[in-house]
This record gives sequence, C-alpha cells and structure tokens, in this order.
Amino acid sequence: MDRPIRKSTAWDVAEKAGVSQSTVSRVFTGSTRISEQTRARVIAAAEALDYLPDKRASRLRSGQTGVIAVVLITRAEDRAQEVNPFTYALLGGVCRAASARGYETLVSFQSSADEFYGRYVEQRDADALIVLGTTQNPAAWEHFRPILQQEDHSICWGLPFDEAHSVRSDNHLGGRLAAEHLWSRGYRNPVFLGPIEGTQRQFSERLDGFCEALKERGGDAHVVGNLGSNDRYGQGREAIERLVSEGREYDSIFAACDFIALGALEALTAKGIAVPGQVGLIGYDGLAATAHANPPLTTIKPDLEEAGRQLVARVLDEETESDTSLAPVELIARASTQRG
Repeated sequence: MDRPIRKSTAWDVAEKAGVSQSTVSRVFTGSTRISEQTRARVIAAAEALDYLPDKRASRLRSGQTGVIAVVLITRAEDRAQEVNPFTYALLGGVCRAASARGYETLVSFQSSADEFYGRYVEQRDADALIVLGTTQNPAAWEHFRPILQQEDHSICWGLPFDEAHSVRSDNHLGGRLAAEHLWSRGYRNPVFLGPIEGTQRQFSERLDGFCEALKERGGDAHVVGNLGSNDRYGQGREAIERLVSEGREYDSIFAACDFIALGALEALTAKGIAVPGQVGLIGYDGLAATAHANPPLTTIKPDLEEAGRQLVARVLDEETESDTSLAPVELIARASTQRG
C-alpha cells in the first residue's frame, strides 16, 4: 500500500531557502521588513517544494479574516437577472480589487427586512463591509445607516445619507460633460429626466453639473423630476408622455441614468419622434446595452474598475483625507446625439 505523500511545511521551505521559519512566515504574511533578495529566495524554495501556506492559521494569528463582505441591496420584486447590470459591473470591479489585495469576497443579496444583516465586521465574519445596490429600497438603507455611519471598516457606493464613508462617480462632472457635448452638437433646448427629490443625491448632482455648464453658455434646462413609477425604464416612458401632453418643445434629453434614457427612447420611437433627427438623447452609467440600442446611445460612463479599487482601498485603509472619493467618468459619444 502506497504511503500518502507528505505535504511540505514552512520548516522545509526555511531549510531549503537557508532562512528561519519565522522569516518564511513573514514573507507569506506580507511583511515589509524582508529584503527582496530574501523574499525571492523563499518564494523560489516554496515553489520548488509545492508549499502552500496555511491561510487559516495565519489569519488566526493576525486576527484578520482575509474576507471583505459585499452586500448588494436589491428591490424585493427583482429576480437576480433583473438587478441593474451596472451593479453587477461594479461588483466585478470590487471583487477584482479585493483579489489584488489578497482578499476574498463574501457576497450577499439583500432586499427585505428578514434578510438585512450588516454586522460582518463586528461578528468577525469579515474585515470590512462594502454596500452597493439600488437606491429604490429605502428600508435597506435605513438598516445600514448606523453601520455605515459608525463602523470605520464599512463603505458604500453613492450618497445615501450624510456621515457615511462612500465612493461615487463624479456626477457633477458627468452632468457637465453631457451639457458640453449637447451644446457642441448644436442642441439649445434640453430637458433633464430623472427623480431628484430622494435621499440619494446622485441624480441631483448630475443635474447641478448639467445646469451649471449650460448656464455658462447662456442656456438652461427644463426638468422632469417628479416621476411616479418605481421602475427606471418606466420613468423614461412616463417622462416622454408628460412632455407630449404638455406640448413642450425641446431638442435634446439628458437622462439621469441609462435605463431612463432607454425607456425614453422606446417612447419617442413609438410616437414617431426621430432620435437623433428631432431629439438628441444621452444617458448615464455606460451600460453595455446602450451600444446595442437603436440608435446606439450616447452615455456618461464611470470607471468601475477604478471605483472598485477606491472602495476596497478606502475600506481597508484607516487613514483617508476625506469621507468621500470620486470615480472618474468619460463621455461615450454615439449616434443618439449625432447631427449633420
């Protein structure tokens, strides 16, 4: 009967590399007190011996879990495939950034009171907490409010309330980019679509930047902000119905998010209003689906890889210059705003 192959230990690596066992331990816990030459020798010995450090033992010694908990807030009525693709893209950026820092991610979808849980750090299930997801579940954000306001190792995406550590896209700049783009294409009578009265302030920041850039050019925007639907796509359709019923004249639309823009595009097409022939249209979020709309939709795209990096860096590093960071944005110009 064959004997089981003995797994290599840290002592074996230390002997092969000609160093102490404690040096091997410090190499694999990321100590900066080890020279690069010694680190390289230990890594080479570990690879030659097919040695894998015991992460669990290392974490017990350090008091760290090596895990970042990520909560995705959804609406109770949404199935997994109905969650905003933007959230999945942002989650991907967070997971990639966590992996680069040597952390695993624990992901939890939460939508109703019986699911709400955010005490991962307190219960030592994770070293940090990141909260993402829809702004259309106020009960969830109220649950996480005290955690995000009091727990140093927690952070969220967006602007749910004051005194929360957060990262968000540069909404004000995004609004300015939208205005500058429309103005450069000759549009002079724009409309802004999107609810701006909620506690989450991303949409109002986009509107502020939009109006600021227009004002600098002698322009202004009509705002359709009080939208009844709880569905972003439906809000876009509703806004177009309202503009038509009011008989308002306009030549362009800046929608607060891509789903509102896509809903508006459907309603405009149904009414025989040509985009961009009669109305230019621009959204916000950079969803992949916008490239396949008819016509392809101009959009403001946040850098979600950088957003994920900022969220992870901020939640792991105790000392920061401010409570909020901004992820960069860029304008993706497509046919929906093309003139001439």
